[in-house]
Amino acid sequence: MISLQNIHKSYGTKRVLRGVNLDVARGRSCVVIGGSGSGKSVLLRCILGLNVPDQGTITIDGQQKMPMDRFGMLFQGAALFDSLPVWQNIAFRPLQNGMPHNAARSLARAKLDRVGLSPDTADLYPAELSGGMAKRAGLARAIATDPDIIFFDEPTTGLDPVRAATINALIRDVVSDMGATTITITHDMTTVHHVADTVAMLKDGVIHWHGTRSELASCADPDVIQFINGNPA
Repeated sequence: MISLQNIHKSYGTKRVLRGVNLDVARGRSCVVIGGSGSGKSVLLRCILGLNVPDQGTITIDGQQKMPMDRFGMLFQGAALFDSLPVWQNIAFRPLQNGMPHNAARSLARAKLDRVGLSPDTADLYPAELSGGMAKRAGLARAIATDPDIIFFDEPTTGLDPVRAATINALIRDVVSDMGATTITITHDMTTVHHVADTVAMLKDGVIHWHGTRSELASCADPDVIQFINGNPA
C-alpha cells in the first residue's frame, strides 16, 4: 500500500533523510521509532506531500500522488480547532465537502461513540476536554471518512500511562475493525507493543532496522536494544 524508495531530504546543509526504503503492506500497522531529531516527522511529512523529497519515489497504492480523500490523520496533541465545537472538528472534512449539517452531526456522534465518548461531547469545545478526551476526539476525526490509510503522530504524547494505554487499545481496535493501513510515529515503546505489526527504526537518515514486533523482542542489534531499553548513550 505504501512504498518509499531511496527518499532523501535536506534542509540547507543538514541532511535529514539519506535514502529511506520502506514498504508497508495493505492492512498492516507499521510503527516508526527513532531518537529525537532522527527525521521521523520529516518522513511523515514527505509521505503526506507536505514536504517534497529531494530524491526518491513515494507511491501510495501504486500512485505517486497522495490520494487525499483516502487518508486520516491523528496529530500530536490532537490539533483540534479551538473555535469549533467537537462535532464540527470531527466532521470537518465532510462539511468542507458539502455534507449537510444534520448528517455531519450524526456522523460525528457515531464516531464519538466509536472512540468511547458520550454524544454530549459533540457540543463541547476543545478547551473543555481533558487531554485524553481530546486525543479520542482527534481519533474520531481521523476515522470520520473511514479512510484506507491512517497516520498517527506521537498518539500518546502528554498522556499519563492509563490514558495512553486506553488510546493505544482504541487505535488497535479501530484500525483492526477498519482494515486500514497505518503508519505511527512514536518514541513510546508501549505504543509499539500495542499497535505494531511491523517496526522500523530510523537512524542516521536511513531505516536502520525493520522487522515484526516479535522479531523486535529478540533483536540483537545494539542500537535497537539501546533505544527500546532507554539506555544512556
